[in-house]
Parts: sequence; C-alpha cells; structure tokens
Amino acid sequence: MSSENAELNHDEHGEHESMSRGKIWKVFAILLGITVIEFIIALWLVPKGHIPLHWANPIYIVLTLFKAFYIVAYFMHLKFERIGLMISIIVPILFIIGLILVLTNESHYWTELR
Repeated sequence: MSSENAELNHDEHGEHESMSRGKIWKVFAILLGITVIEFIIALWLVPKGHIPLHWANPIYIVLTLFKAFYIVAYFMHLKFERIGLMISIIVPILFIIGLILVLTNESHYWTELR
C-alpha cells in the first residue's frame, strides 16, 4: 500500500516538474517586458508622434498574442500537453486571428467611404 502512495506522489510531482520556480520567474519577466513595451508605445511614443497610430495597433496585436502564448503555454500548462490538445486549441485561435485581420481590412474600407 505504501508503494502505491509513493507512486501516486511521484506522478503528481512529475506532472509539474518542468515548471520550476526559475522558469516561472523567467516567464514573468518576459510578460513584464512585453507589458512595459506596450505601455511605452501607448503612453510615450504614440502621443508624441514618434509612431503613427496605424503602426501602433498591429504592434499591440502582435505583442498581445505573444503574451497570450506565454500565458497559455506555461501557466495553463498547454506546452506540456499532447499534440492533439494543442492543435484543438491552436487551430480555432488561428481562425480567430484571420477573422480579426479580415475585419480590420473591412473597417478601413468603411472609413474610406465617408
């Protein structure tokens, strides 16, 4: 009976073994860096005219997608899952990104008509 408990404890420990404290801090630093870049763009570069707004919006989208990747991959443990689960989540996200791109293109068309 004690060997079953030891095996169970080993399996529970092995599930989260790849997320060490150092790895969590590294991912936190990456997320913090991306957020700082977004704030610099939003609060300093765009208002002072260093970057036009039509360049800043795609930069925000790309940076936000990077942040979403790190959150889903590490904190929701998707990076450590099987490929089938990863594909079942990533494929709809790609369709949503495509929809966003199409709608962004369409919105430019409607604003040019006025």
